[in-house]
Amino acid sequence: MKSILLWVLLGLLSPAIAQRPHRPVDPFSGLDTVFARVLKDWHAAGFAVAVVEKKKVIYSKGFGYRNLDSSLPVTPHTVFAIGSCTKAFTAALIGLLDRQGRLDIDKPVRDYLPELKFYNETMNSTITLRDMMCHRTGLPRHDYAWYLFNSGSRDSLIRRIQYQEPTAGVREKWQYNNFMFLAQGMVVQKLTDSSWESNIAERLFRPLGMMESNLSVGDLQKSPQAATGYGLKKDSLIQKLDYHNVEAIAPAGAINSSVNDMAAWVTAWLNSGKYQDKEILPASYINEAISAQMVSGGGVPSKEAPDIFFSSYGFGWSLASYRGHYRVEHGGNIDGFTASTCLFPSDSIGIVVLCNQSSSQVPAIVRNFIADRLLRLGYKDWSTYLKSLADKGRADAKAAATGRVARGRSSTHPSHPLEDYAGIYSNPGYGSMEVVADGDSLWVNFPHVTWWLRHHHYDVFDPLEKDPVTGIDTTDDGPLKVQFNMDQGGNISSISMNIEPALNKPIVFSRTPRPSSLTPADLQRYAGEYQIANVTIKCYVKNEATLYLVVPGQPEYELVPVGKDKFVLKTLPNFEEQFVVNEKGEVTAILSVQPNGTFKAVRRQP
Repeated sequence: MKSILLWVLLGLLSPAIAQRPHRPVDPFSGLDTVFARVLKDWHAAGFAVAVVEKKKVIYSKGFGYRNLDSSLPVTPHTVFAIGSCTKAFTAALIGLLDRQGRLDIDKPVRDYLPELKFYNETMNSTITLRDMMCHRTGLPRHDYAWYLFNSGSRDSLIRRIQYQEPTAGVREKWQYNNFMFLAQGMVVQKLTDSSWESNIAERLFRPLGMMESNLSVGDLQKSPQAATGYGLKKDSLIQKLDYHNVEAIAPAGAINSSVNDMAAWVTAWLNSGKYQDKEILPASYINEAISAQMVSGGGVPSKEAPDIFFSSYGFGWSLASYRGHYRVEHGGNIDGFTASTCLFPSDSIGIVVLCNQSSSQVPAIVRNFIADRLLRLGYKDWSTYLKSLADKGRADAKAAATGRVARGRSSTHPSHPLEDYAGIYSNPGYGSMEVVADGDSLWVNFPHVTWWLRHHHYDVFDPLEKDPVTGIDTTDDGPLKVQFNMDQGGNISSISMNIEPALNKPIVFSRTPRPSSLTPADLQRYAGEYQIANVTIKCYVKNEATLYLVVPGQPEYELVPVGKDKFVLKTLPNFEEQFVVNEKGEVTAILSVQPNGTFKAVRRQP
């Protein structure tokens, strides 16, 4: 199944060197040959790179193609999705508001965004904007909640956070989380009464002259210089990918830009927040943002990379030692694109690499190769080195997949007819998905993705993504499993999936049978009073569209049609109401099917 494309740290470091050679007269000589080999070795369509030294762009060039079908070349003006490199922009807006005195990053974030609720009251009263800006809230990624269960509404995604379980205490552990940058964007919108997009455009893009940049898939598609995104199939076949719309979680990763525009952004960071002698960001914020706010990893030097000394996170930036130099960097990944924005503040050097290939090592290779030359470090063949690591990773994944297949129990069957698994499955922290039975197959429909469920054993299935062009790759067997669960009555009641690895337990999605479509006249047939013992049950229609049931002393229950004369209680999906119809088509009774038995209520004559 296609891996979720999210931000990764793309920095691998080489052994220390005994001497520091002089920088070549032209540090960029021979790059065309080197980078042509990189494109070939990694089966990449193209990339662009820009290099800033102090206040000047000293190198800017494109390689390969922004569109393979049309043979359109990449140029410094080509626009790519930059993914999580967006985070430094969003955090910068918070920094600007902090300087203006409109917020305090060390006060609870709910002081400014009360509609944001967390899993427990300790989190509600404790988590600050600073915690969110450096990923120390205690929340793990929960990325499937926005990637698979995409939503067009930021309010909808914000509401999901309340149901997402933490895996650590506040400030106890660094855990990357895209939702926390979405929430920062919502704070900006709330305090300025203007959208995140408008703030980015007015406060950052315009003063930096970033006129090629935009903030949505729609605008990217309109750009005359837009790059097409690509992925790799079977590790070597270049495949065109659709743009992934991340509008709802845009503050975490929706910016599209060119290396020419990003060079202006980098220039401001290298010059204490100034661009062309005009302050864009406060120098005090720049210093804080590129300083360690939270340890993100052990940072102990390895045998293979003895000159990496630490791993920390600032405000939308990762911090590390690169061969003895202080490096500030952030990667970005989204379907079809990989990016790297890099600063060496003490050396006044910035490097931006944007690539139209998913989960690509190309930006890291290009960035490191150029950094080695500019910093007068010893040569290292980054392409060969990282390719050996990638080959080993694929071999390990293949071995793991073989073991997973071997653990499946053969000669087993699902416990129910496939139709019984169909329905809507929901989790308040993630969203809803639809399971459909079609012939001898089960399918799962998400807002933008479809899975085919291949039987693994018993009520456990392997999810395989259906590509709209190439179909289903049955060899793409990942560790994720879809497990259907039963209630005490033997009905399929939920799905369990381990889609947040940090939790070490599955996320459960409760089942509601798919509702049937009924007209107002159809619904009115069931309205009336029904008697069971001394209790009168009432059914009535609201707004000509919804049937409700009321039992004395209880709240009204919305009834969801799921079959012929059959309904379930929306808030209690394991309770079924089967209306009894005589030969004349008249409704005569209700059979209430509950976990503790079936009860009959006879309709009272009007």
